[in-house]
This record gives sequence, structure tokens and C-alpha cells, in this order.
Amino acid sequence: MGLCRDRTSVWILAQRGVVYGVSEAAGCYRSVTTLQSNMITLIEAASCWTTPQNGATNISAIAFPRALLLILLLVVGALVLIYGKTLCPSKLIISLTSSPVIAWVLSKVERDPVHQSIKDAKEKPAKDHRLTMDTAEARRWSRDVFLREHSECNFNVPSNKDKEFRLIVNETYVKNSRNLEIFVKSWIPAEKRPKGLLFLCHGYGDTVSFFFEGLARAFAIAGYAVYGMDYPGFGLSEGLHGYIPNFDILVDDVMEQYIKIKERSENKGLPCFLYGESMGGAVALKALKNSSMWDGAILVAPMCKIADSMIPPWYLVKILIVLAHIIPKAKLVSSNDIAEIGLRDLEKRKRANNNPVAYIGNPRLGTALQLLQTTDLIEKNLTEVSLPLLILHGAADEVTDPAVSKALYEKAKSKDKTLRLYDGAWHCLLQGEPDDVVKNVMMDIISWLDVHAGSKGGFDQKKETRMEERVAVASPNLIEFGKLDSIKQLL
Repeated sequence: MGLCRDRTSVWILAQRGVVYGVSEAAGCYRSVTTLQSNMITLIEAASCWTTPQNGATNISAIAFPRALLLILLLVVGALVLIYGKTLCPSKLIISLTSSPVIAWVLSKVERDPVHQSIKDAKEKPAKDHRLTMDTAEARRWSRDVFLREHSECNFNVPSNKDKEFRLIVNETYVKNSRNLEIFVKSWIPAEKRPKGLLFLCHGYGDTVSFFFEGLARAFAIAGYAVYGMDYPGFGLSEGLHGYIPNFDILVDDVMEQYIKIKERSENKGLPCFLYGESMGGAVALKALKNSSMWDGAILVAPMCKIADSMIPPWYLVKILIVLAHIIPKAKLVSSNDIAEIGLRDLEKRKRANNNPVAYIGNPRLGTALQLLQTTDLIEKNLTEVSLPLLILHGAADEVTDPAVSKALYEKAKSKDKTLRLYDGAWHCLLQGEPDDVVKNVMMDIISWLDVHAGSKGGFDQKKETRMEERVAVASPNLIEFGKLDSIKQLL
């Protein structure tokens, strides 16, 4: 039994506490029976500490001492909620969350990723070895093994399409200002000067080195220089897997790399656009605050608001917030596989499971809180978005509510904004939909890029007579261009 049905629900668990602060104690009293019932739910979800697999397990799976510690913590949290106002809540909660004793005890409960090694991933794999890839070294090892075993999927070996359209594909690692090694990749049309620059912002748990390979090649074939990077803690970049300690710092890391790329001599004067999917849409919206750098943004199922109907009872929220401040790296709450509710095409859904560096574990509490804080701020500042926007969303999306995109379209003060809703489509418009939907989405994106790149002097749109041909070449199946069609052999 878990607390929510999907990853999006996890992000909601702390929304009220993020807005009002953990020091706001309970003003009304709840029955002991209700609190006990919800504590049992939390304990069941907490079994993910020892068995970090999708779906919660029974309390018997937790070592007995750890279970006692967790029960004690939850009981104390309940007392804080019930008697908080009488006991001066702010001081009490601060003392709870900063107590050296509790910090030491919980440090024994929470797994320390620093001590994980490549040897762990090789010799002591979990049911799915991707659950043990906390370090960048482990993720890079996983990818190397995958490419050695399936050389037909090696994206760094030029495909026939790469040679035919003279695409230059390059990947590298660079140190950022925080001394983290960041994975950066580019797909450049070599035949002539690009029409513009497109910078990719991937979603939660994703990477630019798998499904984005096909997407990036499609845009490059259409005439755009495409650049992507893995965020710290995701894909092949350094950092604890799936952990975002501060969302604003993550955005700064993205901006740092993309500003350097934009300022290269070969890119001077070219129009620049952001492309963000899901959580990447939130990254793009935050990056748009530097309006002088960008000429517009393409947002696919952007994560910028959480539905009020999905907010859980306030007392569960507050308990989880307290835990998140003590053990931010813990994978406490269970969740379903995003692929099951995000990719409608069955074959593409199966291929998604072959991503060797995807984050598939339960969400970390600290990450969930950061996402909640970010969506809350974005929702409050939608009117500040002034640059050209293309917003795309599947009408049947169950990961991010299509109403999110409608709200963004209605509230953004940009005079140049377009909203496209695709009937029956799910969350992953360009990776998980049938080919006819992918083609329609690509047509909308490339048409929008051509209009806005042309208006910025990227090229003379009137002389571009191959629009239909370019879109037809770039689609209908993006997976083919990423060489992922060969993964059919693995199924």
C-alpha cells in the first residue's frame, strides 16, 4: 500500500507545508484512530529504505530496529501536530529537525551513497541494477556495458542517416563552476550554417543520451544545431542519482553550460530557443527569467502547476515535510512506473525500459520538496513569462494535468504564445505516441521554429521550400533516427 499512484502525486505530498512552513502546528484535533491509520500507511511506504523498488512492501521487510526508530519518529511527529500550538511549534520542530541524536540515528537508517562503488553494481546487483546507480561512475559503467552488448545501439557510431544528412554528433564531459563533471552532447548539421540553436532540457529521471538521441537528430536534420546536457544527479553527469538539493542551483548549472555554448564564435548571431519536457519545462521557464538570452521556448507537458484535487490530508503533508528536512535523500514514498502511464505506444513503452541510465527508484523526499517549491513559485509568476511560447500537451496526460498548460497559456503575458492539445495523447508526445501523432507534433514544432528563427534573421523562410520534406524526413518515427529501432531485437 502506498501514498500515491504516480510520481506526480509524490510531488504534491508537501505542497501545503512548503507554502505555509513546517512551523505551523495543527489547529484542530484529530482522532487517535485516524492518526494511527495514516502512520501505518507511512510505515509501509517507508519500507522503500531497505528495498528501493517500485511499490511499497510490508513492514516486516524492514529491520526491526529501524522499524522501531521510524515508529518513534512518527509518534513524536503526531504529538507535535496535536499539541504543537501549546508547545511553541516553531522551536519544537526546529529542535526535532536539528537534534544531533536524531540526525545520528537516521544517518544509520539512510543509505550513504558515497560508499557505493562500481563493484556493488557489478557483484551485488538488485533486481534491477539501475536501482544501485547512485554514482555517476556506476551509471557510466552501465551505459558502457549496454553499448558493448548492443553495439547496434551505439549512438556515437554514425548511422546511415547521420552520414546522409552530414550530421556531426559529439559528446563530452566538462567541469562546471561547482567542480561537477557534466555530460554535454551536440548534434550539428555540417552542410550549412544552422538556422538556429535549440537547447534541450530533459525531464525527471531522464537523460539526453537515450530517447533524446532521436529527437535531437530530427531537429538537426531540420536544420538546427541542437545541444543537450544531463543535470547533476541525472544521466551521465556527476551527483547523487535522482537528487535535487536545490532547484535554482540546477537551473544555474544549466544556464552556465548553455551560455558558454551560445557565446562560441560559430554560434554568434543565431537565434536561441529552449526545449523543455515535463520537469524540463519547469527548468526552461525558470531559465526564461534571463529574457535577453532567449528568443522563445518550446514546452512539452510542462511541470508548472499541481492539481489541488491531488493534495493529501494536511497532517500527512506535515509529517513528510519534517522527514524531508531530516532525511532528504531517502526514497520514502512508493510510486508507479512513469512509462506505464506516460507512453501510449506499447512497443515504445517496452523500449523505454532499456534506458541504461534512467532513474527508476522511488522519489527522494528532498527532490519532491524542491519540485513542489518550484511549481508553487512558477504558478504564482506565470504572468511574468513574456517571451514567445509554444506549449504542447497530450489531452489524456495522467502525469501532468493538461490544465497546467492551459493555465500557462492564459496567464502568460507574452503576446506571442501558442497552445496545442492533442486528443487522446499521453505524457510523452515525442517518445511514446504512435507515429502519426509524433509527425503532427514535429510539424507543429518545426513550423514554429522556422517562423521564429526566420523572424530573428536565422534564415529567409520564404526561400525555404522543403518544409514538408524536412518534417517528413525528421518523422514519423524519431526512434529510428536514434537507432533505437534496433532495440526491437532485445524485446
